[in-house]
Amino acid sequence: MANSPSGDSILDRVVRILESFDDAQPALTVSALARRSGIPQATMYRLVGEMVHHGILAREPDGTVRLGMRLWELVARSSPAKDLREAALPFLQDVQSVVHQHTQLSVLRDGEVLVLDRLSSSGSVINQASVAGRMSAHDTSMGMVMLAFSPADVQEEYQRLHPEVNLRSPITTRDFRRDLAEIRRRGYASYDGVLDVGTTGISVPVVGRSGHALAALGVVVPTGIAQRQAIIAVLMAAARGIARAAGEQPPTTSDFLVQ
Repeated sequence: MANSPSGDSILDRVVRILESFDDAQPALTVSALARRSGIPQATMYRLVGEMVHHGILAREPDGTVRLGMRLWELVARSSPAKDLREAALPFLQDVQSVVHQHTQLSVLRDGEVLVLDRLSSSGSVINQASVAGRMSAHDTSMGMVMLAFSPADVQEEYQRLHPEVNLRSPITTRDFRRDLAEIRRRGYASYDGVLDVGTTGISVPVVGRSGHALAALGVVVPTGIAQRQAIIAVLMAAARGIARAAGEQPPTTSDFLVQ
C-alpha cells in the first residue's frame, strides 16, 4: 500500500477509520471520523466515499456513516470466530435454557476479552458485554479464567503491561499469579458485583488439547442465586462439549493436576 505524506499507509488509515466506530457511536459524521482517526478531513471525505462505494461503510439519510453490510458479509464468510461460534451455539443454548439470564462466549485477544456471542432472556440482570465488544481481562470472570488457563509467558506479559493487577481490587489481590493459580485449581472464576451491583459473573475455560483456554464460556446471573454450583457444573459440561465440537479434545481433570 502506498504511504501518505505522513508515512502511514492507506491500509493503516482504513483500519483507524473502522476502529473509530463503537457501541456508543455506531454512526459518525465525516468530521467526527477525521477527529477520531487523526486523518485530515479532506482525505477522510475521499476515503469515506470510496469505502461507501465498496459497501464497507454505509451512508445514512442524515449524512452520517456507519459500518456497512458488505464488511459483515466478508467477515462472516470464513473466520476462526465463525467456526467457534457455530460449534458453541448448541451448548450456549443448553446453558441458557438453564440460567434464563445471560450466556456468553468470548476469546482473549490482544490482552482483552472479545465477546463472540451472547444469548439473553427478557427480564435478565444488567450485562455490559456485547457481541464484538471488548472488555478488560482482569475486570471480568471471562478474562480471568482465560488468563488462568493461558501459558505462563502470556500471564507474565499481561502482568507487565497491566501493573494495576497487583493492587487489591474486587477481582485481584496483591498476588495476581496466586489468584490465577486458584482459579486454575477450582476450574472456574466467579465474582460478585464487579461491573454492576447485584450481578455475578461465572465463567469456565473452553480448554483445548494443549491444556490452554481456547475461549471462555460464562453467565451473568443475579447475585445470591441458589443454583450457583449447579450452574458451574452445567458450564463445565458445556465447555467440554464445545471443545469436542471444535475438534479440540479437552484434557481430563487429572491432566490439569500434573501440570
